[in-house]
Formats: sequence, C-alpha cells, structure tokens
Amino acid sequence: MPELPEVEAARRAIADNCVGKKIKRVLIADDNKVIDGISPSDFQKSVLGKTIVCARRKGKNLWLELDSPPFPSFQFGMAGAIYIKGVAVTKYKRSAVKDSEEWPSKYSKFFVELDDGLELSFTDKRRFAKVRLLENVLTLILLAFFTKLDLVVGMFVLLQPVSVRPISELGPDALLEPMTVDEFAKSLAKKKITIKPLLLDQGFISGIGNWIADEVLYQARIHPLQTASSLSKEQCEALHTSIKEVILHAVQVNADSKEFPVEWLFHFRWGKKPGNVNGKKIDFITAGGRTTAYVPELQKLSGKDAEKAAKAKPAKRGGAKSKEDDEEEELEKEDDSAKPKNQKPKGRGKKPALKRKTKDSEDEDDDADGEEDESDAEEEVVKPRGRGTKAAIKKKPEEKAGNKKPKGRRS
Repeated sequence: MPELPEVEAARRAIADNCVGKKIKRVLIADDNKVIDGISPSDFQKSVLGKTIVCARRKGKNLWLELDSPPFPSFQFGMAGAIYIKGVAVTKYKRSAVKDSEEWPSKYSKFFVELDDGLELSFTDKRRFAKVRLLENVLTLILLAFFTKLDLVVGMFVLLQPVSVRPISELGPDALLEPMTVDEFAKSLAKKKITIKPLLLDQGFISGIGNWIADEVLYQARIHPLQTASSLSKEQCEALHTSIKEVILHAVQVNADSKEFPVEWLFHFRWGKKPGNVNGKKIDFITAGGRTTAYVPELQKLSGKDAEKAAKAKPAKRGGAKSKEDDEEEELEKEDDSAKPKNQKPKGRGKKPALKRKTKDSEDEDDDADGEEDESDAEEEVVKPRGRGTKAAIKKKPEEKAGNKKPKGRRS
C-alpha cells in the first residue's frame, strides 16, 4: 500500500514536470466506486483548461492546486499510483500497472494531457482509491471578516481543503508537521489503546501505514500490542526517533525500497515465508485489524500488558482480516500468478494440489501478506469435504497420469 513516502514521491514528480502547464484534454473513468461524488462529465468540465499551479500532499492524500477551484484530489487506497508518460516515477512495492501495458492503462481513473503534450495518469487496479474534487472554501474569507477573525488566519484557512472530511480530519503530517518529543510523549500518555492501531490512526498522525508502523516499532523495540499510555519516556523517545528517521530516509530516496537500509524489517516482511531479519525470527499477529510483522525476541510486552497476555488463552493466528489485508493478499496472489510455474497437464489422474483451499478456509486464512498456512492445507487432504472425498481417496502420491488404462472402457 502506498504510504507517505510513496505519495510524496508522486507529488514531487508532478511538481517537477507538470506545474505551470495547462490541461488541454481530460479522461475520467466511469467508475463511481473510485470517482467520488461527481459524474465523469462534470469532473472533466471542472478541470479542463485549468493550469496546474502546484501539487500538495497531506498524509497519504495528494491534490493538484489549479489556477481556480475545484482541485482534483487522490486518496491512493491499496494500489493507487501516479504515472507520467516518459518520466520515471518511483514504483513502490507491488505497483499494479506494468510498463508493458497499454497507455493510458485500462486501470486509469484520471488522465490528463497538458499543453506541451505531457500526459499524466492516476491508476487504481484494486478500486480502493478515491478521486475527488476539493472545493476551495471562499466563504471563509467573508467569515473571517464577519466574525472579526484575524485576516491572516482566514487566509491560512482558505488555502486548506477543510471542506473535505478525509483531509480535514487528518492529524499532523508525519513529515511536514512532526510533533516534538515532549508533545509526542504527552499525547501517547493519554491514549489507552495499543500502539500499532494508534500509529495507523490518520487522525493521530497522518501518513503512517502498515509497513511504516511495523518498521518504526521494530526499530524502537516496542511490541505492537503494548498500550500507548504504558510506554516509558525512553520508549517514547525511541519511537519518535524511529518515525522521523524511517520517513525521512524513505522520502530522501524517493520511496525506492532498493535504497532502504539492508537491516530494515521492510525487506523481510513480504512474501510467503519471511523467516527472519538479522538472524531474528519474524512472527505475525493481528493488531488494529491489520496483519503485523514483529520480532518477538526484540519486541516484548511489558508491565500489565505482559501479565494480561500471559493469562489470556492463545488466540488463533492472525485473527480477523481487514478489507485492506484481503486486498494485500489478492495482490500477493496476482504477483505469484505472474510467475512461470511448472504445472502438470490437467486431466484424469492429476493429483489435487495439497495447498488448494476451500472457500471456508480462505475466509479463515489470517495471513494478509499472502502466506499459506500449511497446517490448514494438510488438514484439508486428511479430512476432505463434500464432493472432494472420493477424489482424495482414489489418488495416491506415487500415481502418475496415464500409467494405467481406464477400466470399463474400450479403445
């Protein structure tokens, strides 16, 4: 999922290549799941002929400031991405649209051609992104006068897209508006929830998503289920430092994960079997509804959280999946399906795949990063359900298709 560094990389690409240019052609997808609250034709009319003044970002939201409102905005969701034809925009992990595909992509939701011929597209294969129009709040200038507010304050408010809830409700930007250590510690002291979901709360800090939260907690040596208010001063300072360093480095390298330090958890948390990082075992739990990678040897619960965990019955691995985790799993499956596989031809005598899952087992699979639970797969072979029973009994591992002639039939 694109997080603050990935969205910032997209913003910079637009700022470097599109500012000062006029929009001469617009194509808006007829997709009301992504294009939010406005018809494609009305959206097109609202931006056609406008000039891009600048690109702005808060948290994981990006918008283009035009020479007059409204402004197109992009909430990237699971797989949203900005592409500029002929310009290398950093691709984040699991970027869903390939360079070899048609242009503009069939997954494009917002496409513009600028007056110099440059073309920009926002794509979203998974359809969890949101593309909106932000109305500039001109009435706030009048409100500033009528309520005798300071004009400077009124002008500042005017420049913010405060009328749109997804942006107006965001907390301070993790890069542009960082809290001081003392502010951060005082804020954590008031929070009675566990630290991982708090970091994911965009109303607390905007820009941190699943991989950044896992990374900063790993580097600060804090368990994802530690209650925020129970963190010591030293832990608060360590977490504050790791947030700053991780985000700053990721932004400096334009979100190119190949440039992330080799010791980061990031490199080992993906894929089917991410066994360990720096010689330490990685485990997965659910925190805040998201599959969470952590290192038990280094990230330990303390105080009342440790006592509570010791008394509690072991929970099923992973817990309930969130919508985002379902989508991450789908992206992982698509990545795997694109790889060449040595498959046996279909037909009589083919052994059923051991790791094939029924609908029920897929619903119960709690690994959002695409891992398959071998114990579940084996159980299905031993205890097949319904119509699969007969096939499981007849076929043995050593059998090969075509060794015996079918009984009861003549050639």
